[in-house]
Amino acid sequence: MTQPVARTRIQRKNIALISEAALSVFSTWGFRGSTVDQIAKEANLSKPNLLYYFPSKEAIHQYLMSSLLETWLDPLRELDENGEPLDEILTYMRRKLQMSRDHPRESRLFANEIVQGAPRIHEMLETELKELVDEKARVIQGWMADGHLAPADPWHLIFSIWSLTQHYADFDVQVKAVLGPEKPDPFPDAEAYLTTLFTRVLTI
Repeated sequence: MTQPVARTRIQRKNIALISEAALSVFSTWGFRGSTVDQIAKEANLSKPNLLYYFPSKEAIHQYLMSSLLETWLDPLRELDENGEPLDEILTYMRRKLQMSRDHPRESRLFANEIVQGAPRIHEMLETELKELVDEKARVIQGWMADGHLAPADPWHLIFSIWSLTQHYADFDVQVKAVLGPEKPDPFPDAEAYLTTLFTRVLTI
C-alpha cells in the first residue's frame, strides 16, 4: 500500500477523491475492466497527479480493498460474547443488511474480487478475516453448547448471514426487477423476513 510520507490537507483531500473515484470505477467495471485514466477522470484529477499518490492501478485497488475489509469486518467485531445470544446474531444480521443498503458499491467491489479468486486480497482473507470469523464462530459455538441457541454450524451460519444480506447489494438490479415499482425499497421486508428466518433457525 503506497501512501504519502506526510499528508497535508490537500493530500488527504486528493486521496479521498481518488478512493471515491476508484470505488465507483472498480465496482462498475471490475479490476480488469478499469484503468488509471478512468479513475483520474472520475476524480477530476490529471493522471500524473493521481500517480503521485498511487503508482499503479494495483496500488489503488490494494489501498481501497484494505480500507474496505476493515469497514466490512466492523459489524462482526461488534458481536459481543457477553450479550444475549439471539439478539447478538440478529443485530449482526441487521448491521450487515444496513451496510448492503448504504454501501452497495463496496459490496459489489468485494464480490467482484472474490469471484475472480481474490488474487489481490487472498492473504487478508486467510489471516485477518479467517481469524475474526474463527473467533466469533467459537463464541456462537459456545452459546449453542450452553443451550442458548439451537445447534447449527456457526461458520455456515455466518456465511448464510453474508449471502442473505449482501444479495440485496450485489443483485440489487435483479431484486428491484422482480419486486417491481410497487416495492421500490426491499430492505424493510428483507429485515422482517431474515429476522423471522434466523429466529426460527436458532430458537430451541
